[in-house]
Amino acid sequence: MNSALSMPMLLAVAGGGAIGSVARYVIGVVMLRSSSGFPLSTLLINVAGSFFIGLFARLFDAPDQHQVLRVALTVGLCGGFTTFSAFSAETVTMLQQGKVGRAALYVMVSLVAGVLATFAGLMVGRASR
Repeated sequence: MNSALSMPMLLAVAGGGAIGSVARYVIGVVMLRSSSGFPLSTLLINVAGSFFIGLFARLFDAPDQHQVLRVALTVGLCGGFTTFSAFSAETVTMLQQGKVGRAALYVMVSLVAGVLATFAGLMVGRASR
C-alpha cells in the first residue's frame, strides 16, 4: 500500500479536517457577518489558513520530519479550516447582486493577503528553526 494512503495518514487528514472545519464554523458564528454584507470572517479565515499552511509547510519541509503530523496540519487542519468554496460562492453572490466593485475588491484582497500570509508563514517557520 502507498504510504500516503496508509491508515495513519488517512486518520491524520480526517482528524485535522474535523478540527479545522469546527474551528471555521465557530469563528464564522462568533464573527457574525457585518451589516455591510462583506464576508469578513471568510476573508480572515482564508488569510489565517494561508499563513498557517505556509508555516506548517516550512516547519515540516524535510522528508523525514513527522510526515503524519505535517499531513494532519496542512491537508487536514488547513484544508478543513480554509473556505475557498465559501469564498467562491460569496463572490458569485455579490456579482449576481450587481456588486461588481465589492466582488472585485474581495477577490483582490483575498488573493493578495492569502499569498502574502503564506509567504509570512514560510518566513516565520524559517526563523523558528
